[in-house]
Amino acid sequence: MTCCHKKELLKKAADTVRLLCADAVQKAGSGHPGMPMGTADYAFTLWNEYLRFNPDDPTWMGRDRFVLSAGHGSTLLYSLLHLFGGDVTMDDLKTFRQLGSKCPGHPEYGHTKGVEVTTGPLASGLATAVGMAIGLKHFQERTGVCKCLFDQRVYVISGDGCIMEGTSHEACALAGHLGLDNLVLFYDDNGITIEGHTDLAFSENVGERFQAYGWNVLRINGQDTRQIRGALDFARVGNGKPTIIIGKTTIGYGAPKLAGTPDCHGAPLGPEELAATKEALGFDPAESFVVPDEVRALCEESIAAKREQAKKWDERFAKFREEKWDAEKQAVFESLVNPQIPDDLEQELLAAQSSKNVASRASSGTTMQRVAALLPFFIGGSADLAPSNKTYLKGFGDFSATDRTGRNFHFGIRELGMGLICNGLALTGFLPFSATFMVFSDYMKPAIRLAAIMKLHEIYVFTHDSFFVGEDGPTHEPVEQLAMLRTIPGVTVIRPAEANETALAWAAAIRAKGPVVLSLTRQDLRNLPADVVAKMDVSRGAYVVSEDEGFEAILIASGSELQTVVDAAEILREKGRKVRVVSMPSQELFLAQDETYRESVLPSGCKKRVSVEAGSTFGWERFTGSDGLAIGLDHFGDSAPYKVLAEKYGFTGAALAEKIEAYLG
Repeated sequence: MTCCHKKELLKKAADTVRLLCADAVQKAGSGHPGMPMGTADYAFTLWNEYLRFNPDDPTWMGRDRFVLSAGHGSTLLYSLLHLFGGDVTMDDLKTFRQLGSKCPGHPEYGHTKGVEVTTGPLASGLATAVGMAIGLKHFQERTGVCKCLFDQRVYVISGDGCIMEGTSHEACALAGHLGLDNLVLFYDDNGITIEGHTDLAFSENVGERFQAYGWNVLRINGQDTRQIRGALDFARVGNGKPTIIIGKTTIGYGAPKLAGTPDCHGAPLGPEELAATKEALGFDPAESFVVPDEVRALCEESIAAKREQAKKWDERFAKFREEKWDAEKQAVFESLVNPQIPDDLEQELLAAQSSKNVASRASSGTTMQRVAALLPFFIGGSADLAPSNKTYLKGFGDFSATDRTGRNFHFGIRELGMGLICNGLALTGFLPFSATFMVFSDYMKPAIRLAAIMKLHEIYVFTHDSFFVGEDGPTHEPVEQLAMLRTIPGVTVIRPAEANETALAWAAAIRAKGPVVLSLTRQDLRNLPADVVAKMDVSRGAYVVSEDEGFEAILIASGSELQTVVDAAEILREKGRKVRVVSMPSQELFLAQDETYRESVLPSGCKKRVSVEAGSTFGWERFTGSDGLAIGLDHFGDSAPYKVLAEKYGFTGAALAEKIEAYLG
């Protein structure tokens, strides 16, 4: 094949991708054809010549990662999966955006094989890719596997929207600081957003911004394959810096009238413009969803080459495993790729607790040290709050640009970036934790929501969980955050009442299948008596702490309010009242139990129920019923010592007893 003919063939292949994307959007009647049409040259070149993957095994260990951060251009990814042997047929492309299709409107991890991460919210994919790059570096160094085998890269395609979103700053600044030279970002610089040209709201010099972060910055014509290859060749060398390739492209490239305009960003080209585009690119305007024979043959040749590359990689890895691998490092490898949870985890974590009365953030910190010793795959960090969150893993080192083995991560004051980066760590096989104050979970909501959508196993350590923060005042005193977190489908929230519940909360979080929030106190908590600890069962969400025979009311509490409710119950008993006290550290875990267990804790025959929690009462009606009383804080707090606030808001044993007695009549 002559050089000229090959150039023409590669151009035809990129045009094939363009038209598959345009056809899919046109048939669906909605979607975003412009971005895929503009980036087709880069994307096809990357997949055909550079991206390492096994067409027969989307989870192959030796693969590079591809992240389409500009997830609205999802037809680009689906078309590439179709052309390069993925589990996407032509019929699947024809059902784009339809119910049950393998090709939903935005890429979904776990739904379509070959999709590495759920993307859509702009820049979330880019920030998650930073976490994947960190995870790959950490895995390679911890396990001592050969760098010539485990040198996988993370390739990202982002658009103007990703670059504008603030989380791209958070994540990319950290990526530069950490010298993640396995991260390659293609910025599709087409100058168009939904409202018009980007100069309506965007005039910064993106290259200088990334240069200031510590990135390699390359500027190319994003539709010139020679320049694309040159940039990718440079990025693969790895000089201690991540690389951004700023590719100047034309949105809707190939469309005679709509190319370069906002009109092709988020709407089909329309029958006439699509036909004109096909004619302009040398395709039959009467045909749709076409892959020319020569393009199909080119892709089949590439697929065969990638299969052979994967086979050779597997052989080299097997040889390394047999001949050169340090036994201790190999054991670490096995513990990471086949993570195991000890059968006696609960006992191990309970044994680590002190008998002293401490804040649940402190007992959590003690528990985490034991967790880190037991689980090699447990890693994470805080948004510059480790001393307050008590989350630093002692003796396990800090991940940095010069030490990739550390299991502590310093995310800086970047809560959203932290959350998305931890999503990337989870996607590379680790159990990550991220920590901040409960009130700042607001910054992390998009990351937590995406973790829930992807069913990622992560643990969020949120401390300073109520108005008992005190002097910091309403800006730092969470009120609505617990309720907000409980509304996210698939998220489990656990709010332990003392040290032993905290240990068991950690055990439940580790055994969970999806994201878990641990809500922890700043103030000290009184431990429950040994007889209560003996029957404590956090994993079931709620259990009976104490009760009187023939009880007339059930008092339900979570977290720090349990000890106050216990005090209130004693006052009520002295006055002749008979009550049952229930600790409910997790509404989600309790609701997941069978009806028999739920009835044993909250019998339906007892209509007098009281819930007590130092936060919004929203949602507690599910447990108190229409005849119940929900005591909480449905307003913002004040700046004062926490004991003063407890008196003011009625969160003392005496004040609660008075309210409950009035309710009982």
